[in-house]
Amino acid sequence: MKKSLFFVSIIALAMLTSCGNLQQPDQLNVNPNPLAVVGNKVNATITGTFPVKQFPKKGILTVTPVLKYAGQESVGETVTYVGERIKDNGKVVKYRDGARYTQTCSFDYVPAMDQCELYLRFTAKVGKKEIEIPEVKIADGLVTTAKFATAEDNIGAVTPDKFQRIIQEMQEADIKFLIQQSALRSSETGSQEMKDLRAAIKDANAADNKQINKLEVSGYASPDGAESLNNSLAKNRQAASQRFLAQQMRKDKVKANIESNITAEDWDGFQSKVAESNLQDKDLVLRVLGMYSDPEEREAQIKNLSAVYQTIADEILPELRRSRLILTVDVIGKSDEEIAKLAKENPAALNVEELLYAATLTSNKAEKMAIYKKAAEQFNDYRAYNNMGLLYFEQGNVAEARRCYTKALSLEPNNADVNYNAGVAAMAEGDLQKAEEYLGKAAGTTGNLDAAMGTLYTMKGDYKAAAKAYGQSNTNNAAVQQILNEDYAAARTTLANVKNPNATTAYLAAVVGARTNDREAVYSNMKLAIERNATLKAKARKDIEFAKFAEDAEFQAIVK
Repeated sequence: MKKSLFFVSIIALAMLTSCGNLQQPDQLNVNPNPLAVVGNKVNATITGTFPVKQFPKKGILTVTPVLKYAGQESVGETVTYVGERIKDNGKVVKYRDGARYTQTCSFDYVPAMDQCELYLRFTAKVGKKEIEIPEVKIADGLVTTAKFATAEDNIGAVTPDKFQRIIQEMQEADIKFLIQQSALRSSETGSQEMKDLRAAIKDANAADNKQINKLEVSGYASPDGAESLNNSLAKNRQAASQRFLAQQMRKDKVKANIESNITAEDWDGFQSKVAESNLQDKDLVLRVLGMYSDPEEREAQIKNLSAVYQTIADEILPELRRSRLILTVDVIGKSDEEIAKLAKENPAALNVEELLYAATLTSNKAEKMAIYKKAAEQFNDYRAYNNMGLLYFEQGNVAEARRCYTKALSLEPNNADVNYNAGVAAMAEGDLQKAEEYLGKAAGTTGNLDAAMGTLYTMKGDYKAAAKAYGQSNTNNAAVQQILNEDYAAARTTLANVKNPNATTAYLAAVVGARTNDREAVYSNMKLAIERNATLKAKARKDIEFAKFAEDAEFQAIVK
């Protein structure tokens, strides 16, 4: 009887040993630890071991990552491990061999997670018996520095007006001459062209907002004939036309200098007239002009084209025996004071360029908005909608900004500046796919496209691509990327060269100080950040970047 009891005890012990002791994995590790926001996710890889001769052959263990924060929790994907005698689905752990435990988890980031803890939660069963395994905390805290990369750090692209205070207008008239003559004919001097030119000269002289910039008379001769004869003809035609014009100006009591020029053999005019004509074999004539540069050789080769030369002589050459009279007038626009006054009191009296220009004459954002709204209403101009969008974006009204950009793109779908702004606004709302689509059409924008692409890649969590995109950009966003890539020397340089440093600039400098154990940099920059934005006190108190300094009296005094 004693012998039987002895054998029963041995068998029971063997069975207990073979069953193992079902419990959580050993040597748990989390990467990264502390956790970090990458893109808009909190991702982690958890590793550990199931020791040999521990996982029961009939055991089932489910492991669920749970992120706890602010009285809430996000539950990750469950993984099931099973003993070698279990037929249920799961990762098999052999009793004698044990196994490597690896599990990944991913949580959608929300701001309340800034203070969080990562736990593993278990359910366990051996055979039909349920085993209680307490949940275990495996990570504490979340690095959220990546969230300092914001769309708002990108400078918007203004679509400018084309207002010019002085606009030049031109009026031209030709006086034709007979072959080898320079005498004026009344049919030419009394032409409608000449009447219109004379009227334009009188108007420019009399109008308060106009001024004669230049009055030019050029004499020409066709390229046929001897060069010496053509030179003389061009001079005489110019002189006769200038005398006539001066006489008319004296009658009209207009005083202005007249400039003179001559073109003895008008080959450029000849080529232009031939190209514009319906001349048979004109391509052949143009090839001859391209093949020969010597004037005499050109003329000889063209005359050899007997089938077409007579038409040239009858239709092309007479048009080149002329003088050309050109008036250039400066039209002087409204003064800044006039434009600003009309923009407020009577915007309908302004054209689109004047009205868009009026917005640049005030620093008052409300007045700018009113002007752009009026320009959009009166002219349905894409620039008005784009610039309205920028003002809404500055106010934090991203939805209205995107509506304005959408309207602008409906009018000018390929405009680089509007696509750039629309991409930045899409980033601000977390619509990264649309942002990438817009920025792909923004080549040539006046905005900093490289910096915007760097921001996009940072938000997507592609820090390598972000570093390449930013290049030498000196912005807060570029410094965020450098901090995330642990290039702290570069981050210091970037932050020191930010054009308009703000509270974020100082806060990021404090982060660099914390990561490099530079207490003075932490304290001095944190003071500056809080001076610029007092709400950063609360952020700093719970930011794990400053965990090593949280108990320092000086740090506590700064952030209290």
